Formats: sequence, structure tokens, C-alpha cells
Amino acid sequence: MKIISLSVASIFLGISTNAAQLAVQPTGRTLTLGNISYFVPPSPVSRLPNAATLLKPASPDLVPFSVIPTAKSVFDQQALQETINAWAAKDDVWNDAFLTGMCVYVTFNGTFGKPKTSLGSAMNQFGIEYLLRSKRFSAGIDLTTPLPSGPYFLETATGNIFEAYRLYNDENQSFLYGTIPDGHGGFSVLSARVPGAATETIGVPSRLYFTPTPEKPLAGFRLAVKDIYDVKGLRTGCGNRAFWQLYSPKERTAPAIQRLLDGGMVLVGKAKTSQFANGETATDDWVDLHSPYNPRGDGYQDGSSSSTGPGTATAAYPWLDFAVGSDTGGSMRGPAGANGLFGNRPSHGAVSLDDVMPLSPELDTAGIFARDANLWAVAGHWWYTNFTSYSKFPKKILFPVDFFGSSFLMNPPAPGTADATFDAFIDRLEKFLGTTRTEVDFANLWNTTKPANVSTPSLQTLLSTTYADLISLDQIALVANPFIADYGAENDGRMPFIDPAPLARWDYGRGLPEGRKAEALVNKTTFMDWFASQVIQPDPETCADAILLYPQSSGRTNYRNRYISPPSAPLGFSSGRVAVHAETPDMVVPIGEAPFNSTITGKTEYLPVTLSFITAKGCDLMLFNLFSALQNAGVLKPVVTGSRMFV
Repeated sequence: MKIISLSVASIFLGISTNAAQLAVQPTGRTLTLGNISYFVPPSPVSRLPNAATLLKPASPDLVPFSVIPTAKSVFDQQALQETINAWAAKDDVWNDAFLTGMCVYVTFNGTFGKPKTSLGSAMNQFGIEYLLRSKRFSAGIDLTTPLPSGPYFLETATGNIFEAYRLYNDENQSFLYGTIPDGHGGFSVLSARVPGAATETIGVPSRLYFTPTPEKPLAGFRLAVKDIYDVKGLRTGCGNRAFWQLYSPKERTAPAIQRLLDGGMVLVGKAKTSQFANGETATDDWVDLHSPYNPRGDGYQDGSSSSTGPGTATAAYPWLDFAVGSDTGGSMRGPAGANGLFGNRPSHGAVSLDDVMPLSPELDTAGIFARDANLWAVAGHWWYTNFTSYSKFPKKILFPVDFFGSSFLMNPPAPGTADATFDAFIDRLEKFLGTTRTEVDFANLWNTTKPANVSTPSLQTLLSTTYADLISLDQIALVANPFIADYGAENDGRMPFIDPAPLARWDYGRGLPEGRKAEALVNKTTFMDWFASQVIQPDPETCADAILLYPQSSGRTNYRNRYISPPSAPLGFSSGRVAVHAETPDMVVPIGEAPFNSTITGKTEYLPVTLSFITAKGCDLMLFNLFSALQNAGVLKPVVTGSRMFV
């Protein structure tokens, strides 16, 4: 039988020199197998003893090597076919070429008997050159380190066995770079590229290497992280090229990210953020970095911000499971709506934000994107450890008519509209919860129940500048001033480049009078206390006595090829600011799609319709459980990647 040929695309070497010696340090190899590009890390994970004797001809070249555990006392052709079918359904790294022409290694994990193999014609059918067995089999041989099932690469001359990373092209330009573990508890930038790719390359390990357990419930799930979170071994750039170049790679990973890694998630890359987590719009505002592409609709709609990279990546790539972003004033919820995803702003203080770039510590939160409500709930339960889980749900649904634009009970929406999609979903939610919605006017509710010592005539007046004041003053003190000083010290007093959006906000903050932050905090606290006492209150059985709904996205276009007005401070109060000031969870779920006539494609395309759920502070896990139950009941559906959300 013919040994399979692997096309080696490139070898990456790190070279350091001094007067005495030249040290060459391999950093991995890329190769092609079955027309798929792979990265092979530099360090082996195990070794096959006597490989040079067992496998001929021995060479430094890499050959495919598949590890197949079995509990069957007889591993026959049917068992092999069942394994192939299961692997093909679960894993995108493995493919049939890992069988063809080289080596299959079968290990026995059964509890009794002397196992044997009986593949017969399957060896010829799949082109398997060598069938090796562990010592539990007669005349078997053990690897130096036991390996989980899946595809590997074997160096026949040494017997070294390496993991296989499949390489993907970041076509939507969501990532800064791919990452791989460095073997010391940190990460390195992936030193590989898909041949001919014009954008970044991301490498992912086989899903077959991982098995979720109670201790690691997220084992093997792939994760992207917004580039405001520190990760050991990597630089944090915050969307600014000068910032990225100025500061050294980090010496520890942010606790929020470490918690997810401890749960088994696999970090595959750093994703783009709009600069310093300020709101930016494609075309006008993104200068230092190119804005990622929203895959929904015609592919040329703005992806919202500031968690643009994590949001667009989750909506675009089936090989990515989760992405972490942040939300200060809408940076999780906006991208969740624009990209048609599950995404959340948690209760304030849900996880530590140490080693995370701040926008405003009084408002900053950490959220996570997903495409499936059940998986989202698993991640939420693992990540947000300070909350109690509730299996019963509130019976009151608050429907703010001023947030939806009108009463749907008095004025039923026209068929085929986004409002009709909202109304139909709320009907199903009512049936699921066994209740009916309560229509309220949020602004009027404040006017009639506000604290007696508050003299401002409206919420708009009370909170008009609160958000803008806090984020500008906090970020000037915590980020802008230290960065500008550090950069100037290293660059002969020069100023770094700053994108228009953060610069406009910092300019606004520098013009504020003394005492504005204290005033803003008083107004925020006034609203937070009012919301907790007058709108949604605690409940011993359901955590909160109500859920408040509002539209997150309505399928409206926001083309990235149009020019808009210059950026300014984010003044005003709206539905998206409720959770910001009340410190409550605000969780976005995809419920439908709205058609539009694209000026890009000239065809009818579809954009996401999503709904926000707000409840009492600390009741995050109740909402995660509700969404999981709604998906299991068919009220919600998982979304898929690409231009359309649903199959």
C-alpha cells in the first residue's frame, strides 16, 4: 500500500543570535492533508516507542496517526465504521485522510476480557497501512503518555506524536490573531497561516481530545476573547496600535478569562474591539483597525460595537463556540442584536474585572456570546458563581409601550413586520409562563412613583449626561492619561494616535466641571434604587417578580459603506440604559428575521430581530434557565452561522 503524501507548506523557526552561537527554535509546522491546512505545534504530546522499527520507512516527515479507544472486546469493521461516523459528526479537525495510507492506533478501555482486532477488508477499504494496538491487546505496545481519541501527526524517525490543529481563514476579519497554549500556563500567537489567505489564520484543536466533566463542563469548547482582557503571554491592544506596541505581553490572565479556561474552554484567538471599548461605527470611526464584517444579511451591515470582533466571529464561524465581550453601555447587547446571537450584560459585579481595560468601573460588565441557549446556560452557570439558580420563573411580563413604540394590544402590529415578530414571540412566552403581559409606560411610571426628593421633571433630564460623564471621566483617569504619559515618555513627548470616537469622548470629559462624577453617581443610584423598589422586586421562589422586555434589534439596515456624522459624547437615556444604571442583567435572545431589499446585492436579504430581557439584579441564572427551557420547548431556537440565522 502507498504511504500518504503530506504537502508541507512551511516551517516556522524562531532565531536568536549572539556572538557565541546561533540558536534555532522550531515554533511549529504547517502542512496540508486531504486538502485541509493544519498546524503542528513544536512540542510532542506523546511518543510511540520503536517507531522507526515498527514503521517503514522511518523519516523526519510527519504522517497521520489516529488514536481510537474502544470498549469492545472485538474491534471489527463495524466498530471502525461506527467510530468514523461519530468522529465525522462531532469533529471538524479529523477527516478520512487520517486513516488513508498510514497508522491507526487502537487502545482498549474496557473492563474485562482479552480484546482483539478483526478489521479484515477494512484495512484495504480505508487504505490503512499499519494497525497498532495498546498492550491490553496481544503483542501490543503502549504510548509513553496515554492520549485521548482523535487525529494526530507522527514523526516516524523519533516516534514523537503531535496534536493536530486545523487552520481556518478569518474571512470576516474578526480576529487580531490566533493563539495556542505556550506550555507554561499562557499563550503564544499562532505562527501559521492558511496558504494564500489574505487575513488572519485561526487554529483549532480536535474536539475529540476533550470530554466535559462536572469539574470541566466546558471542556473542548472554543473561545475567542475581546482584546481588552489580559491573557498571559499576549499583548492587550484595546483596538489601538500604539497601545499594543507600547506595553509588553501580560504576565497573568484576567481572572474572568481564567475561570473559563479552568472550566475547559480552549482559547483560539484574540478578537477585535472598537478602540478602548468606545462605540464606533464601520467606515467612519474605525481607523487603527479595520471593522469586522457582520455576516448577516448582505454581509455589509455594521456589526455594532464595542464587542464587534467577538460578536461577528460567533455569528460567522461554526468552528467557534463562545466569545467573551464586555458591556458598559451596550457593547454586548448591540452586537448580539446586530449579529443575531444570544448575548448578555450580566448584573454589575458578576465576575472580577481585574486585568481588564476599564471604560467605567461603576458600569463595566463581562458577557458571553453563544448560538445555543442550552450551551449559553452551561457557560453562564459556570462563569457567574455568585448567583443562585432558580428553576421557577416570574409570572409578570412588563411591556413598556414607550420602548416598543405603542401598545400592541390596542394597536396590533401589521403582519410581516418586526413588531409582529415581537408580538408573536411574546404570545408564545405568555403561554409558556401561563400569564399575560402588563403594558406600562416606563417614563410615566417614573413620573408617578419617583422619590419625593427628586425634582427633575423626567428620566431624560435626570440621566441625560450620567452615562457620558462616568465613562469619559473614568477612562480619562484610568486609561487615557496614563497611556498618553507612557507613550510620550517613550517617544520624545509625542502623542499617540487616537480614533475619533474615544477622542471625542475624552474631549467631552476634559471640559466637565469639578463634581460632575459625584453628581452622576448620585443620579445613577437614585434610578437604581427606584427600579429595585418600584419596577422589579425580589421574589423568594423566582428570584424576581417580573421580567421587562424591550426590542434590541428590529431588522433595520445600517450599511457599513455610508458616511455618518462625526462622533460625539453618548448623551441621553433610552431602553438600553435601564440595566446600565440599575445594575441588572439584560440578556438578548434571537427570535426572528426581517426581510429587506439590499442596496448591495439587489436581492431580498434578512436581518436579525432580537429581544432584550431585564430582571432584578442577581437573577442572571434564572434567565439562563428560562432561555434553556424556552429552547427545549421550541419557543426559542438555536441560530446558525452565515447570512441567515435559522436553517
